[in-house]
Amino acid sequence: MSLADAASSRKERLLALRKRKGGKDADDAEDGDQPRPKLLKGRNFDPETRTLRKRDPVDGLEDTVERNVEGVAEQIIAEDVERRQQELDLLNIAPKRPNWDLKREMQRKLAKLDRKTAEAIHTLIRQRIIAQKGDENDLVGALNAHEKGREVENESDDDE
Repeated sequence: MSLADAASSRKERLLALRKRKGGKDADDAEDGDQPRPKLLKGRNFDPETRTLRKRDPVDGLEDTVERNVEGVAEQIIAEDVERRQQELDLLNIAPKRPNWDLKREMQRKLAKLDRKTAEAIHTLIRQRIIAQKGDENDLVGALNAHEKGREVENESDDDE
């Protein structure tokens, strides 16, 4: 290719470029009903081969959110199903001891009985102390005996 040929091809390309950008051509002005040629964008044009580039759909999608979270939804759903199955396991629902509710109900009643039992024990101790002393009319002695009985009772409760 000679320099003249290269210069002429360059001039033709420049004229074509001006026509596309300006939108006016002497030939187009005469024939107004001819359709315009498709404009080439820089991103689709390969300057080495002077043709349109073939677009590969995979090229543009290399680093997208859809690709990054592709399997996350299925993974979350699988984990949720697994967690629900573990929560609904009958061994987790059933109590460790089958009589726990009976003990809970009886504990309230036993608290009242424990108080009454402690009072009855105090009364019996007082009566024994009075009987040992043989002094039933001595009120101060009975109160002292009662106090000592409580102390003994509290010490025995602390030991248990």
